[in-house]
Amino acid sequence: MFSSMNQTLSKVLAVVAVSLFGVGMAQAQGADYGKPGSPINLVVGYQPYYTESWSGVIMRGKKFYEKYLPKGSKVDFEIGLQGAIIVNNMLAGKQQIGYMGDMPAIVSTTKSEVADIRLIGVLGISNDMCNVFLSSVDAPAFKTPKDALKWMNGKNIASPKGACSDRFVQETFTKEGIKPENYLNQNIEVITSNFRAKKIDAAAIWEPTATRLVEEGLAKRVASGYSVGVSDGAFLAMRADLIKARPDVAQAWMNAELDAQLFLADPKNAKEIIDIAMSVTTGFTRASISRALYGQSADQNGSLVRFTLPFTFTPDAKKLLTTATTFLKDMKSINVAELRSDALVTEFADNALKARNLKAPVGSVPVINPPPN
Repeated sequence: MFSSMNQTLSKVLAVVAVSLFGVGMAQAQGADYGKPGSPINLVVGYQPYYTESWSGVIMRGKKFYEKYLPKGSKVDFEIGLQGAIIVNNMLAGKQQIGYMGDMPAIVSTTKSEVADIRLIGVLGISNDMCNVFLSSVDAPAFKTPKDALKWMNGKNIASPKGACSDRFVQETFTKEGIKPENYLNQNIEVITSNFRAKKIDAAAIWEPTATRLVEEGLAKRVASGYSVGVSDGAFLAMRADLIKARPDVAQAWMNAELDAQLFLADPKNAKEIIDIAMSVTTGFTRASISRALYGQSADQNGSLVRFTLPFTFTPDAKKLLTTATTFLKDMKSINVAELRSDALVTEFADNALKARNLKAPVGSVPVINPPPN
């Protein structure tokens, strides 16, 4: 079952790569980013529906980049409902910067025959921002998260393929020896509809949708990455042609990203952050947004940190990338066992930290009980 699923995913990625090859190469060759110091137009893919990447939401709302980019520059933010959509737009040259989860971030660096994409920063590391298992409301009352996972044997499980939750499902089921009846490729809208119609038994999804489905009474939270020791992460990607042509812009963006992560880490900003997130999302109550970012669930083992903000490639961030890349290769989701040597560009994040005499991680998003409104 997993073998056929991964073959399907590999074929999908291959088709995407082939279809975008001509477009990506043409746009890359024709891209004119201007000379260092001159104004630039940027298109940024971001995910307001993925809590761990909300420094991008803050960047859009607070416009920290205006302080650092050359005067006269223009930045457009485009929503991606999942990271794979942003990857495709970056490969096609439609976006130059992208905020995304770990699996799409890794995949983006393996498509150099289409376009060269590098990872330049780390947005967050956690165990349950992307790694959340929900069951139907009709599922039994499990004593432990491991009991819930065992129950998933022979059941219909869903997750958006190619997303960070997809890696979590595959890794968890392999680790725990779980064999579902079907592992279905469904986006968050379809998963929501199918929980409502009771057509699926469980799903893996990310915050804040996971919290919304629970609070709407459509699903129960039964396990997460805390339950099986599996981490998730979010990363900042940038096209290599932009980095090469405009290192001033790459540095400016990371300077602004540092502002955004420091803002996110400060609990004094909680209400404003919730305001900003509410302004770019639909279908969520303020309570759901607040709990997704600051709330604590029973399966979090008492952790007082929702996610850390490494900013640059700390040992934990590198370990996650290494482990995830090897796993995805073993599952035949990608064709490389390790990231290429130049996939990570650390100098701009490191320069930003050095200029302010800061060290990574730059902070964390705390649990706040009760979550602010």
